[in-house]
Amino acid sequence: MFWLCANLMGDNEQMKKQKLSTNNYKKMALVGYFSLLFYMPLWLLVLSPSEALSTSTTLLLFVLPLLFPLKGILQGNPYTFAWANFIVLIYFLHSLTTLWVLPSDRVWAALELIFASIMFFGCSYYAKYRGQELGLSIRKKKEDK
Repeated sequence: MFWLCANLMGDNEQMKKQKLSTNNYKKMALVGYFSLLFYMPLWLLVLSPSEALSTSTTLLLFVLPLLFPLKGILQGNPYTFAWANFIVLIYFLHSLTTLWVLPSDRVWAALELIFASIMFFGCSYYAKYRGQELGLSIRKKKEDK
């Protein structure tokens, strides 16, 4: 019994250890974020322009959502990194749909998926570990008295 408890406690301690530093997760998130920010207009306006979408529509749909978290990401706010993951899901869906539907754009869609994955992974872990360092937590509901 003691052996089982000791092993479980050891596993728990190992789970708490970070694989990379918080700063490295932030760098990963920033690489993914800025890669998407510069790559999306390059792909959709220069490398493989769409006949169906105008330039302004393309910028509105694929660049504007990335600008929403810009200030908080530059400031290193862990909450912004956390909710930026909701935005990066747009790019996951777009890349996966393009991979499935447009064989001619598979290389470009694969790059988008890689950048979105890097951003998602970096944002998730940066928000988690930086939030822990700052003592931030999700607020709990107040108990009824």
